[in-house]
Amino acid sequence: MMQLIHELAVFEKAPNEVVANAETLLQSGFQEHPLFVAWVAEKDGLIVGMALCYIRYSTWKGPVLYLEDLIVTESFRGNGIGKALFEKCIAHAKHNNYRRMVWQVLDWNTPAIDFYKGYGAQIEDGWLNASIDF
Repeated sequence: MMQLIHELAVFEKAPNEVVANAETLLQSGFQEHPLFVAWVAEKDGLIVGMALCYIRYSTWKGPVLYLEDLIVTESFRGNGIGKALFEKCIAHAKHNNYRRMVWQVLDWNTPAIDFYKGYGAQIEDGWLNASIDF
């Protein structure tokens, strides 16, 4: 999973921004009360894709599934892996009666935008991301 996370960081032109490591993932997602759920796609024993989500709470909608990352290694794109992972996230949200699934997509990532629009996703204008690192 960390290899895919690093591949995504390179793709998003932020290779030095990843500070989490395998231990962080293990401690955060594979504990009694995991902070995230994730699915992986394998091909010949190699993890070639993953989707990682967690629950957010909307004061307007209630529980919402947040898709943090949907990653398919470049050489395996176009084979339906991203579609299968994305649909797994949707099924998980519906099964848990979440009102919505949300995520972010970079404005220059046209293939991803087109992919999401194919599901009827609304790509919003006017919202700016804000964060504080600690």
